[in-house]
Amino acid sequence: MDTALNRECDHMRKNLDQLVDEAERIGVVGSPSSTSEMALDILAGAVNKKLVGELALFRYQQDGLSHYALGQITEVKLRNVWHEDPTMRSLIRQRGRVDAVSERQDTHLGEMTISAVFSAGSNGYRPSILGTVPATGTSIHLANDAVLAELLSPYRDQLFYLGHVYGSTPLLPLWFKHFDTGPQGAGEAYHLGIFGKTGSGKSVLAKMILLGYARYPKMALLVIDPQGEFAKEARGEAVPGEFRLPMKDLLKQLGKPVRVHGVRDLVLDRWELFAQILYESPFFEQLSVPKGENRQLATETLADRLQRARITLQSLHTRQSFDRAWEMLGDENVQKVFYRSEGSRARFQSMYDQADRDFFFKVYWLPVTQLFQEDRSGAQKVEGLLAGLFDPNQAQRPLVVIDLSVEQATQVARRLNTLPLFGGEQSQPQEAPLFWNEMIQALVIKRLLEGIRTAAEYAYKQNRSLNTLVLMDEAHRLAPREDPENEEKKAVRGILIDAARTTRKYGVGWMFISQTLSSLHREILEQLRIFFFGFGLGMGAEFKALSELVGGRSKALDLYQLFRDPHSSFDITSREYSFMTIGPVSPLSFAGTPLFFNAFNTVDEFLDANRLGPVTAA
Repeated sequence: MDTALNRECDHMRKNLDQLVDEAERIGVVGSPSSTSEMALDILAGAVNKKLVGELALFRYQQDGLSHYALGQITEVKLRNVWHEDPTMRSLIRQRGRVDAVSERQDTHLGEMTISAVFSAGSNGYRPSILGTVPATGTSIHLANDAVLAELLSPYRDQLFYLGHVYGSTPLLPLWFKHFDTGPQGAGEAYHLGIFGKTGSGKSVLAKMILLGYARYPKMALLVIDPQGEFAKEARGEAVPGEFRLPMKDLLKQLGKPVRVHGVRDLVLDRWELFAQILYESPFFEQLSVPKGENRQLATETLADRLQRARITLQSLHTRQSFDRAWEMLGDENVQKVFYRSEGSRARFQSMYDQADRDFFFKVYWLPVTQLFQEDRSGAQKVEGLLAGLFDPNQAQRPLVVIDLSVEQATQVARRLNTLPLFGGEQSQPQEAPLFWNEMIQALVIKRLLEGIRTAAEYAYKQNRSLNTLVLMDEAHRLAPREDPENEEKKAVRGILIDAARTTRKYGVGWMFISQTLSSLHREILEQLRIFFFGFGLGMGAEFKALSELVGGRSKALDLYQLFRDPHSSFDITSREYSFMTIGPVSPLSFAGTPLFFNAFNTVDEFLDANRLGPVTAA
């Protein structure tokens, strides 16, 4: 055995023991205690301290080795046996208190849920289990930053911080490992979920976690952003809210390339997508074809005839292609496919004859067909975009944000060089706004998911891990528990569930953000390995769903229900963004026991804790 190594380990243990002795002593192990929950007899000097949520620890001997057990205090009770005596209660009701009994005979009892145990061996501190119950009277101390730093010194470079221990001052150590093998790798992908009502701090927490993963050069990150919030921060634009992470500057500091693609930068490449989007658009509605079987037949027939005429998807936006499509719709043989009765065809023909062809081209055709146009500046097909994301040969793999917001889709692009002030011609054609709604957004997301799955399967055949995290905001809208109202949305839900179920083995992990637990499909929840629960899940169906996930840990649920609404604070600085987390996300939760923390509520705290500063927030 290496004598030098033993001496170093002995020094580490003595140093840790010294730090524990110097830490505040709040109580001793009481009775009854078990290997999962410890009874805590609180010392007289600590009865007036806020103890619920605090991280505590104690030392004990197991198998001839020193062990250190840590856990959060989940509950504090007051007992006074005299006050519980029926005779004494009658006297107290008359007098209000009995000086010799009231207060003086009070005992304060706490409950501590063990979350992690370390043993001090010849190779330093190693994870262990609480395989025995230490003797009553064993001292229990409050953990502090110095104790945690010493105990977790072997993992120092892996630690990342999102906030402080719930209601306390020590930083809660977490780790976010990449999905490949090697240093700081988990060796597999896993899925994360962040839940809480609007204003609970979900988005900020997700951005902090993204930065935790962005530290790894060989890990790629993809954000599918329906609202455009992540895209704005990645571009360096201001977003609403008090906590504005300087994402652009921080990612640059970490050396992480950032690519933000709006809807206008995506080239769709499937005829069935064209038919589906045309169906959703006002094009056929203005020709008196209502939604339903007739319009579906009309769009599919038109798409089929255009393909037969050797018109390509990327040329659909041209006036020549539109004129060809318009002529097809005027053909009675085409009309007979989607309208069998002469009366319906006559009504359609009347609307067709009255229609302004130029108006239809500019207002109804272009907003759809521009989605398929390849010769747009900087535009990429889905496969090309994903190939750049998944390319393993990059020294620094990127963070890619796909902005699918309505704002990006519907804005009219006005390029400076086309304006009269800059020497351009006012008569030059401007890009039309794209046709965009929630349904089109879902269809584009479906195409992205198909592309991810195809790329993942290809990489798997090459015996290669994609080592990629995909963030999906508004997950409950895309994968609802109840059946969606139409087949298109049902198909989106199906492929998202399938992706969560199958892509993990390919090295693709998912981070789902949702305002609700009860409305998110159960299969998505079942695939998650790490959970973050913010404020707002403490009632009704939400609490029932939360209880199912947490299991029989009633004390943890009691502590969760103490979370207060961040926006109930008197001022911004006093807001608490509290979270309960479950899963292998911390070296202090090897057993999967829930941990509680308050997320940072200032940018400077986050930067300092993770040694990311100095960066000036935008």
